[in-house]
Amino acid sequence: MYEVYAIRYATYAERRSYENFIQRDLHDGPMPLDFYVWLIKDGDRAIVVDTGFNRSAGERRNRKLSIAPEIALGKMGVDPSSITDVIITHLHFDHAGNLDKFPRAQFHIQEREMAYATGRCMCHAVFRQPFDVDPVVDMVRHVFSGRAVFHCGCSSVAPGIDLHWVGGHSDGLQIVRVQTARGFVVLASDAAHYYANVRRKNPFPLVYNVGDMVQGWQTVVSLAEDETCIIPGHDPAVADLFPRMKIVEVEAFLLHQKPNEEIWKRIVVD
Repeated sequence: MYEVYAIRYATYAERRSYENFIQRDLHDGPMPLDFYVWLIKDGDRAIVVDTGFNRSAGERRNRKLSIAPEIALGKMGVDPSSITDVIITHLHFDHAGNLDKFPRAQFHIQEREMAYATGRCMCHAVFRQPFDVDPVVDMVRHVFSGRAVFHCGCSSVAPGIDLHWVGGHSDGLQIVRVQTARGFVVLASDAAHYYANVRRKNPFPLVYNVGDMVQGWQTVVSLAEDETCIIPGHDPAVADLFPRMKIVEVEAFLLHQKPNEEIWKRIVVD
């Protein structure tokens, strides 16, 4: 049974609701976007899911970094230099920066994502916009140094930690299913930016293949113990729903514990 933590490292408060759905809501209003990396722990072993972006990348895109992901991990008692396994859900700038902060890690990635991020689709600005070239080049270097572990479809990183390709948002997007005390928690990453994308069946507009994205929601739902075990990639509701780790400097939320039922009914179900 693993412990799973969502670490909020940045926020984009200026986001509007019309920007988060393909079928736009006419009742537009603020709908902030949060940025998370995730930590999976079992005793002394720790596995990191995604590595976030650094300060310079955030400044280029007007995204305010609250805390560097590697510093947050350190304050949680996890030394990034000791991590041996990092799962990269996809290579967008906000999920695959800071690879250099994990010098001993091997990086688990879908073969399809590597081909997408280095292939002919990147000749088109609409597809390459969410990528930064430096993390992609870093991953290419890890391929050549033997530190990239390619996965094709569904596979396992460790007992109770499974990877599942869903695509959609990025061609090689993968989600992570983790066994916890409350059942299987699914780190959906950008298969669903918000709970509302799944509940309203309304895709996030930054998408490579809409059909794969919609089908991916069914995969996410089928793999999770229940709806509360689905963890979207950017929803501020995660921080409201789940207990916060008692560390002042870090916003880390305990996904292996049950969410607040009243808040769940109010901000998710309703």
